[in-house]
Amino acid sequence: MIKIDIKKDLHGSNGLMKLEINLEIKEGEFLAISGLSGSGKTTLLRILAGLEEAEGFISVNNEIWLDKEFKLKVQKRGIGFVFQDYALFSNMSILENLLYVKKDKDLANKLLSMTRLKELEHRMPITLSGGQKQRVALCRALMSKPKLLLLDEPLSALDYKMREKLQKDILSFHKEFNLTTIMVSHDVSEIYKLSSKLIVLENGRIINEGNAKDILLKTQGSQKFSFEGEILEIKKVDVIYIAVISISQQLVEVVITKEEASILKVSQKITLGTKAFSPTIK
Repeated sequence: MIKIDIKKDLHGSNGLMKLEINLEIKEGEFLAISGLSGSGKTTLLRILAGLEEAEGFISVNNEIWLDKEFKLKVQKRGIGFVFQDYALFSNMSILENLLYVKKDKDLANKLLSMTRLKELEHRMPITLSGGQKQRVALCRALMSKPKLLLLDEPLSALDYKMREKLQKDILSFHKEFNLTTIMVSHDVSEIYKLSSKLIVLENGRIINEGNAKDILLKTQGSQKFSFEGEILEIKKVDVIYIAVISISQQLVEVVITKEEASILKVSQKITLGTKAFSPTIK
């Protein structure tokens, strides 16, 4: 069991704010953290890792990591951390990057085999694709056999197909090594597929907590579908007004009223809902 009760002053997206988190995470849980940029997600991971200061209390399996009089050193926390960037040693091969953490060649071979990298073990990072580099970073994070795996949007820079493959790798590692995993992500499908629990942060506080499906499934009112999007353009065509909206990797055009055209603004974040009862899947 991980118990977190911390406070820290931050400069968020809307100016000065206080990160205040009171949370319990069960051993073996896969926790996803979501929320707008600047809401405190990465800072929370860094505090857990001991890379940033905070006031309060953290305990992991009854071991104190942080309290008023004590802060456990980073090296003793038993954490694996995977960042958005790969942070590999450019002058070391894939295998050497792993063995630098711990001289355990059997474990290194197992991790490389699980991620389909065994045949590339003597390659240098500069020769690898983004997906291959991130797999190496994931393997390296597991070389210390961590109690806790922290993932800070590790797949955000990868294309959809590579993300899918690495999502499966992450879930395999989580189960194989009986990890407690905490992952920051904005990807709804990623959160749904991987997590057993989701918390949503806003201005440094948890505003929603629970099962990912219960939180993310849009069923309010009579809407059958609901999507988050951004207005890219508002234009008048003959007598009607049209908003061009970006949703995920697609653009849609939506007819809006004259009143809506006067209120809505380009770059505004909106929720687009539909009452369709017979969706078509292709």
